[in-house]
Amino acid sequence: MFKATIKSLLSRKLRLVLSALAVVLGVMFVSGSFVLTDTLQRSFTDLFSSAFANVDVSVSPKTEKGKEPELLTPQAISDVKSVPGVASAVGDVQGSARPIGKNGKVMTTSGSPRFGSNWTGNGQEKIREGRAPQADDEVVVGGYLASTGGFKVGDDIGLLTLEPKKTFKITGIYEYAGGRDSLGGELSVAFTEPVAQQLLLGKKDAYSSITVTAAQGTTDDALRDAVAAKLGSGYDVKTGAVLAKEQADQINEGLKFFNYVLLGFAGIALFVGIFIILNTFSIIVAQRTRELALLRSMGASRGQVIGSVVLEALVIGLIASIVGLGAGIGVGALLANIFSSLGGGNLHLAGIGVPMSAIISSFAVGMIVTVVAAVMPALRASRIAPVAAMREAATPDRPLTKITIIGALVAALGGTSLGFGFNQASLPLIFGGILVAFVGVALLTPLLSKPMVSLIGRLLSWSMPGLLGRRNSARNPRRTAITAAALMVGISLITGVSVVLTSATKSIEKLAAGQIQTDLIISGEGQMEGQPATFKRDALTQVEKTDGVSSAFGWSSDGVLSGDDQLFAIAPTDVAAMKTMFGLKPKTGDIAPLKDDQIAMPEDLAAEKGWSVGSKVTLQLAKASEPKTFTIAFVWAKTQVLQGALVLPESAGKDFRSDQIGQAFLQVKPGTSAADVQKRVEPLFADNPEITVQDRSAFVKQTTSQFDTVLLMIQILLALAILIAVLGVINTLALSVIERTRELGLLRAIGMRRSQVMRMITVESVVISVFGAVLGLAVGVALGLATVQALKDQGISEIGFPWVTMVQYLVVAAFVGVIAAILPAIRAARLNVLDAIAYE
Repeated sequence: MFKATIKSLLSRKLRLVLSALAVVLGVMFVSGSFVLTDTLQRSFTDLFSSAFANVDVSVSPKTEKGKEPELLTPQAISDVKSVPGVASAVGDVQGSARPIGKNGKVMTTSGSPRFGSNWTGNGQEKIREGRAPQADDEVVVGGYLASTGGFKVGDDIGLLTLEPKKTFKITGIYEYAGGRDSLGGELSVAFTEPVAQQLLLGKKDAYSSITVTAAQGTTDDALRDAVAAKLGSGYDVKTGAVLAKEQADQINEGLKFFNYVLLGFAGIALFVGIFIILNTFSIIVAQRTRELALLRSMGASRGQVIGSVVLEALVIGLIASIVGLGAGIGVGALLANIFSSLGGGNLHLAGIGVPMSAIISSFAVGMIVTVVAAVMPALRASRIAPVAAMREAATPDRPLTKITIIGALVAALGGTSLGFGFNQASLPLIFGGILVAFVGVALLTPLLSKPMVSLIGRLLSWSMPGLLGRRNSARNPRRTAITAAALMVGISLITGVSVVLTSATKSIEKLAAGQIQTDLIISGEGQMEGQPATFKRDALTQVEKTDGVSSAFGWSSDGVLSGDDQLFAIAPTDVAAMKTMFGLKPKTGDIAPLKDDQIAMPEDLAAEKGWSVGSKVTLQLAKASEPKTFTIAFVWAKTQVLQGALVLPESAGKDFRSDQIGQAFLQVKPGTSAADVQKRVEPLFADNPEITVQDRSAFVKQTTSQFDTVLLMIQILLALAILIAVLGVINTLALSVIERTRELGLLRAIGMRRSQVMRMITVESVVISVFGAVLGLAVGVALGLATVQALKDQGISEIGFPWVTMVQYLVVAAFVGVIAAILPAIRAARLNVLDAIAYE
């Protein structure tokens, strides 16, 4: 029986290649994810080891939750220098500094930091060209900033720090050990020490940390203990090795999440692959009906027949796993190089390695998926009676009653899990519910297949080849359903996300048009490192005095602590203007200006915390030395604006991390053009390229543009699942052509031309693809609506459908059908008529 199975497998090499490809692509994604993250983890570990190579011990102020850390003083440096075993102690200043390019726009990176520091000449940075800064208006820049911005020694460069744009003269360009332009694609600049303290920390004679070098014969650990004993408990004293490990661990934690995302999409690809493998083995078993029945009549047991099919699956899974692992290593290496190039090639990659997790997961996933998908056809094959060998026709398709009932129950179970998941915000329940729901819909698909395929096919059956193609796609509902279900998964997920993002966009647009009664909005285009872009309060005062402005207000914002809970807080400049522009209505108390010891909040936050007007609330603000107690002055009625936000008095802003204005809102005088006022206000922010003045529609567009980026990323990642689904269509058609060899020969014999055969196969392919797309759109819309309903309390109050995108998916599905039909159609058209009629 073993020999017979191997011979059968070898005789069907071509039939199984497409099935194996589905597994190869899924395994490639899994192994590539592990290879990529392993390579990046080791690369970042090496990077931080290099970055802290010259640091024996580092001293920094201890950070308390919710509080801004105290800055170090010159006295702390003197104390460290007095410790026995210290060779040198240098104060370091570091903070956000965003360079302005020669085009007048703020330079950005692909996630790497933009920072400034004081030039000490004590680290691993070395002047490559020019000299160190000496005057207050001089800086040196990193090699990567110089090369990407096109700067050279002698050029002027604009910089944004805690203060608006200031211009400096570049006196030098520095590099890191090994001649590297940067450590990881960062944009860095160094000032003289007094200037760095003022612009980066906002305070003279202050430092972010102290770098300590050990004297000869003193170990890092011993020096750390001695410095810690001298300074006391208010400081974090760590060795350079510990700092390097902490930084690497922090990056690696982020890479783990990145890896989980990639593995999630790999799981989707493998899930789609199961449909294809299941379909492949179902067709092959159906084609081998007589062969398996003859084996049974010759004495083969049911167990041997099952073993025969499962053995084929094991061989395919093994080969596909090996190929997929090899492809995954290549893909992982490619993605690692792309990741490195995003930082200008400055992240030096560690050697590409293959972790054991990649090998184990590749073989476990590849072989298990293949065997699981082959079990059902194997069981079906074992039930073939020996008398079937005497039949000329294949066994008739079984009734759909049983599979329909099971599908309905499974779909209901998936929907229930999804509902509980949304209600309890449980990701395992949500993902499990989606997976189970997909299985349920796939089981229900055969019932829908015949009527829907017949309806879709009518659009293409204006000729006899089209009519035959429509009937071919409808005559085996199970096969058509499984093929379409593979395409359904990818399209439904993309459609579901599109519905959610479109609904979110529509909700924001309605909110901006209805509740926010502002004509112009002043805000930052992006985020500076760790903080939103801000501007000085003096600029808002000038805005209020601008001709045509009726009223204006702004706010500073920060996170505050209430016990262990982190809350978002704003300190508006004018509560009355905020009430008018945001349409706030009192729930309890009167909306009026706040005293220094008063706060306000929306009713949903008050209900959640059990607070009411008159309640005392203790809050820890970032720069406050001690928690402060406030009294709730008023609570406003539930609204879509400022959900979950605490409103503090304007005076509280001085204890935020930044007291500058993050957003401002303007109303223009009746009869005045908002566009004219915008032209008058914009010059006030000429020195701050991060700040823009926009009308409401432009602000909404900027806010929702991030949704397009999210959707594009998901489409790219799900493209693999759709590619596998396309292989499934090709696979089904190719096997179907082999199965219908005699039928095709007879059609050719009675006069059907080759072009007509190709058209018939193409119609069949297009009908199956469009059916899968329609199914995916329906399931995706249902998932999207369920998600929107679950997020109703989070501000998504409107339902929107991406009609244009959905039509595009249908068009793409039809195109996919045409492409998928090319090879099977050519094969069908090239059949020799006499050989096909004699085919057995």
